[in-house]
Formats: sequence, C-alpha cells, structure tokens
Amino acid sequence: MSAVARPREIDRAEYPHRMKDLCDRTGLSRQVIHFYIEQGLVPEGRKTGRNMAYYAESHVERIKLIRQLQHERFLPLRAIRAVLEEEDDGLSTEQRRLLIDVRHRLGRLGSSAPDEASLVPLQPILLRAGVSRDDAEGLAQIGVVSITKKKGRAHIAKDDAWMIELWGEIRAAGFSRALGFVPSDVGVFAEEVEATFAKETELLKHRLSHLSPDAVARMVEAAVPLINQFVARYHESLVRKFFASIQA
Repeated sequence: MSAVARPREIDRAEYPHRMKDLCDRTGLSRQVIHFYIEQGLVPEGRKTGRNMAYYAESHVERIKLIRQLQHERFLPLRAIRAVLEEEDDGLSTEQRRLLIDVRHRLGRLGSSAPDEASLVPLQPILLRAGVSRDDAEGLAQIGVVSITKKKGRAHIAKDDAWMIELWGEIRAAGFSRALGFVPSDVGVFAEEVEATFAKETELLKHRLSHLSPDAVARMVEAAVPLINQFVARYHESLVRKFFASIQA
C-alpha cells in the first residue's frame, strides 16, 4: 500500500493569502489571476496540496501593478511583461540611471506610455481594417494590444492601432480563419522579436554603459531603423533561398 503524501508545510507568516484573499485584495476574479499566473506575469503560489496554494504579499502587489499598467497606462500584456522583467533584471543603480537619462533624450522611441487622452475607439478601426472583434480579442489575449473600456465602449491606445490594421492586411492577403490562421500565430513572431530585443538590451548595458547619455541616445536612434531593415531584408533573403533550393 502506497504512503499518502503529506501536505507541504509553509510559513504562513510569509505566505498568508489564499486565492480568495487575492481576489478580495485586488478586486479581480480567480480566472483573471490564474491567467496572469499562466502567462508568467505572477509567480505561482506555494502549493500545500493539489488544489490549494498560499500567496505572499508580493503576489498582491504584483497583481495590482499589472492591473495598473493595463488599465491606467493601457499597456498590452507583452509590454507589461517587459516592464516586470526590467524590474527583476538586476540592473545596477548606474545602469538604471543611464537608461533613464537616455530615455529622456530619445524622441519618439523614448515617449511615455499611453494615457487616457491617447485612447481611440476600437470599433471604427475594426471597420476600417476589416477585422472582427473576435480577432481583436485574440490579439489582446496574446498580449500585443490592450483593449480597455471607456464610457462603456472598447478603446485601444492610438499607437497600437497599427497592429489591428496590419492584421486586417494579413486577412486580406488570404490568411483566413478557414485556412487555420488565427491571431495567436502572431505570438510566434512576437516571442522571437522579444528574445532578440532582450539580447539587444544586454549589449547596450554592457558595451555602452561608459558613454554619455547623449551618445547612447544618438546610437540607439540610428541603430533601430538599421536593425529593422536588416531583419526585413534578411527574412526576404531566407524566403528567396528557400524557394531557390526547391528542385523539380
């Protein structure tokens, strides 16, 4: 006869909250909090059984921060993940100060997060782009846009409208739902871009930290369009080489 597994003991002073407590403290549903955990935005709790876990005060603060970034700064989930990773990335005080100084010297690239004044109604964008509301919700679910309610109507940040419009062009090119193409397919490319960007920031931190903020800002503004051009042209090159390699 197999031994019955004993519940894992935890420090209840450090992990005092149950899921119900998280819901009460943050005003969010169990489903939303579980979604944040599944997306890796919030750490898992300390499990004491198959269906029981306890959470620390840091879980409450993290959930509140995510909610604030979503509904006050209107950031998509992927942008929120980048913010949270920046908080946890072990930047030195000097590196963080340099990046803040560089941001203040950048133009469009250093612009602040969207505010309520930058929101635009979603429905006209959907109509113009020929995108369904389901597809827009799908793009929001993978975290590349953020949909928020304002006076009972769905809005998105004006700077994110391009994603809806681009998805409309993809649909118009023939990549239909009937053929199996869904908004989550964009997530594959988003993940690769995010991984590349993480490596870029590592290079910036370690190789440019001795330069002045003005010099770093000039280099970043010059490098971004060049890197964008490289990625686009290299992708085209791979497509051409792929089809050239196909023999009859």
